[in-house]
Amino acid sequence: MAFFKSLFLTSIFCFVLTAIPSQAKEICKVTDPTGTPLNVRESPNGQVINALRNNREVEILEIDFDQQGRPWAKVAGYYQDRYRVWGWVIREFISCYER
Repeated sequence: MAFFKSLFLTSIFCFVLTAIPSQAKEICKVTDPTGTPLNVRESPNGQVINALRNNREVEILEIDFDQQGRPWAKVAGYYQDRYRVWGWVIREFISCYER
């Protein structure tokens, strides 16, 4: 009986492990080649509301395109231990890689 109980628990454990998808966390950072802070806008190509310095770690929440077909990314991240949504930046100035 103990063997079957052990087998059952092992089966459940294996099922749970395979049911949870293994996701590689993507890390994205501001990489503006001009060396100046990257303008953050309220909408794609909208009014400037903030700026982010190079190497700031960000999360891309959404991608959209302006009227000229340029890709924009809605970005968020942590600042002073608080998560905040900053706004929209030109996508080409954000570099991402898997952790």
